[in-house]
Amino acid sequence: MNSLKSFSVPVRLAVAYVGLILLLALLAPWLAPYGFDLQDVGKTYAPPSAQHWFGTDALGRDLLSRLLYGSRVSMMIALVTASVSVLVGTVLGTIAGYAGGWIDKALMRFIDILYTLPSLIVLILVMLVFGRNMTGILIAMVATGWLGTARLMRAQVASYKHRPFVEAASALGLSAPRIVLRHILPNCVAPLIVELSYQIPTNILAEAFLSFLGVGIPPPFPSWGILAEEGWRSLRIYPHLTIFPGILIFLTMLSFNVIGDALRDRLDPFLRGR
Repeated sequence: MNSLKSFSVPVRLAVAYVGLILLLALLAPWLAPYGFDLQDVGKTYAPPSAQHWFGTDALGRDLLSRLLYGSRVSMMIALVTASVSVLVGTVLGTIAGYAGGWIDKALMRFIDILYTLPSLIVLILVMLVFGRNMTGILIAMVATGWLGTARLMRAQVASYKHRPFVEAASALGLSAPRIVLRHILPNCVAPLIVELSYQIPTNILAEAFLSFLGVGIPPPFPSWGILAEEGWRSLRIYPHLTIFPGILIFLTMLSFNVIGDALRDRLDPFLRGR
């Protein structure tokens, strides 16, 4: 608690907001006043009211309930894909940085090639192969999300590889995996935490963008991107259908970025104290 108080007020507000969103996502089945797919054709496009706080959509479904369930989908996709992307990038970047030589060159050239491909095209192609479902979108976002982490870890490991404590461990006869796991990776935890905090909002936006284009999770399962896309069709007449999911996407991305900036400033020794 004391460590949290040492951060500025915006950072604490961001942490509180993220915690609230995660709690609402976890408790959505118990907090949602209606089922996310419960239709009432007699109340289509109802404005916000005491019965439906955020109004209803074209099929009379309660928007608040769909936003609560949508937070489960959006946050799950963002957290899982960000974690797996960081893990994959860490493994490949560590191998490239420690092994060096042709392995390093081959992996870095492969990453450079992937960087030249438009991310949107890669996402859509991967989803065409694995299907427009939860599995497809998870694989697609991981396929494009690990590149930055791999480059970061390659640079980190390559810089630590020639430090005296690593050379001493190598001179003592320790195996390469033990040196990496016990002596190098613990020193790379701070930048990985920061990378993860930035990867999450990036994936939230990516999922929302894919859903907005109509290639995200298929209905009736809601996500914030799907809800924004559904509301966009009637934005000028019923703006509340787009405003509410848009606000959630904006505030969640802003909060994670604020947390990421604070972690970077706190964990980076060159920025600490500025």
